[in-house]
Amino acid sequence: MKALVLSGGAGTRLRPITHTSAKQLVPVANKPILFYGLEAIAAADIVEVGMIVGETAKEIEQAVGDGSDFGLKVTYIPQSAPLGLAHAVLIAREFLGDDDFVMYLGDNFVFGGITDLVDEFRKDKPDAQILLTRVPDPTAFGVAVLDEKGQVVGLEEKPERPRSDLAVVGVYLFTPGVHEAVRSIEVSPRGELEITDAIQWMIDRQHDVRSTVISGYWKDTGNVTDMLEVNRTLLEGLEPRIEGFVDAESEIIGRVRIDAGAEVRGSRIVGPVVIGPGSVVVDSYVGPSTSIAENCLIRNSEIEFSIVLRDSSFDSIRRIEASLIGRNVTVTLSPRVPATHRLVIGDHGRVQISS
Repeated sequence: MKALVLSGGAGTRLRPITHTSAKQLVPVANKPILFYGLEAIAAADIVEVGMIVGETAKEIEQAVGDGSDFGLKVTYIPQSAPLGLAHAVLIAREFLGDDDFVMYLGDNFVFGGITDLVDEFRKDKPDAQILLTRVPDPTAFGVAVLDEKGQVVGLEEKPERPRSDLAVVGVYLFTPGVHEAVRSIEVSPRGELEITDAIQWMIDRQHDVRSTVISGYWKDTGNVTDMLEVNRTLLEGLEPRIEGFVDAESEIIGRVRIDAGAEVRGSRIVGPVVIGPGSVVVDSYVGPSTSIAENCLIRNSEIEFSIVLRDSSFDSIRRIEASLIGRNVTVTLSPRVPATHRLVIGDHGRVQISS
């Protein structure tokens, strides 16, 4: 069995972060979101991985390499433009051959991995298997309709009027039968070859398409809110560890990991928090659900429920929360200027000005 990992999207909902960085490499709990997917694939005893890459290909290749750090063998497959998930299957035909495969969206996070799902697929061998989860707003996802027996009878991609609240999670399993399906469908009104259309094509021709409704944690980390939520969830399972320097005036509370080379001086750290190597926190408060990457400086500031990427600094800032801060960012106080008022008031006017 092989894996096809999609890492070619532009990440428009995470701009401006993704103007200069691949969305799949934005870290949560100080590790790129893509790495969690690769680790889940390796844990399911899959070795050969095809990586769909686009305009951020060099950055992805530099981060992942040949896959050996994950126990994988990675083959890069360039995609000229993000033309849909079914298009990714189409261009990966030579790599996939006649093997079964799992398709995993590189910016998705499935808590607990995919091992059980892959084992079930290997045992039962349906033509396709999809993961579903209930969401409050299905219009942003592919949506599945099940019959009274729980069989998939219909799929729609981002429908304006969803027929159910079951969203398709970004993990799919296929036998080689899907290749005929992706060759047979037409481009959608969105200008893409939709994988939901390919699966619907299989359903219409009586292929065995099964679904698993998961009640566990899943997130499409396509926006800041979801990135912060995944970060919070991962940090809740953080193993506390202090390998860096913490002075006697500092207070460390709860699940806190301070990596080697990091320093905490005169500060209060309330976990779950991770502070990366080379980072320095001085006379500051770092609150729950915060990840500070490597070589950052937090001085005389307060920050919580946030992600701070590498080489960034805060100096005398109160207070930061629910924020995603990019690489090499500097945040300082602006110079204080005298408060003034410029007025042009007509005859008989009445004006009240607060101090």
